[in-house]
Amino acid sequence: MRLGLIIAGILIAICGFAAYNGSLHFTQEKEVARVGNLSASEEETRGVPQWMSLAAIAIGGVLILGGTTRKT
Repeated sequence: MRLGLIIAGILIAICGFAAYNGSLHFTQEKEVARVGNLSASEEETRGVPQWMSLAAIAIGGVLILGGTTRKT
């Protein structure tokens, strides 16, 4: 169980650091206009919000700390 907490914490913290540096993006496609069979869509690329990346780093740190200090 301890090793699982440490590994999960490391993975979540790495994802948090990647999001904080701007390496993680997601693309959202939305339909702008539709007339009959014709439609126009727009693709928008966004980054993960900074507060979410900081929360992931903090949660990862807590999991790592919990995995290393937990007694069996």
